[in-house]
Amino acid sequence: MRLPDFPRPLARLLAALPPYPASLAFAAGSRILAWPALRGLDWSPVLGRRFCLYVRDLGVRVYFSLHEDGFRAESSSPVDVTFTATAADLARLALRLEDPDTLFFNRRLLIEGDTNVGLTVKNLLDTVELEAALAAMPAGLGSAVINLRQLALR
Repeated sequence: MRLPDFPRPLARLLAALPPYPASLAFAAGSRILAWPALRGLDWSPVLGRRFCLYVRDLGVRVYFSLHEDGFRAESSSPVDVTFTATAADLARLALRLEDPDTLFFNRRLLIEGDTNVGLTVKNLLDTVELEAALAAMPAGLGSAVINLRQLALR
């Protein structure tokens, strides 16, 4: 099943916002939702590195860095690595509906800058089991993600 497109009016609104509020929201959300499942990985090769996640169809850029205690919002560039994809492709990656290598080789996931750092992050994320990540999410959010994934598989 194809995931629905992001509503255009909301996309235009998000694109008009400055990057830092989006970066703060991304870092805070990632620390709460993802970091419990990610903290056990060996992030030492990328600690302190600066990243940009560019959601191409929304025109949104978030800047963050990785530290031993999780994600931290950054105000802007320069960055070591930029990951670029559409909102739907990022959702498909997060829901494990699409393989990152497939998106990368089809140029739907771009890794620009220090590609060794980018590939290190990609490979670390590939080792995370979806079930473990969902189980680590707070307040039943894992169940909601499972339901969303099942809906997308139909």
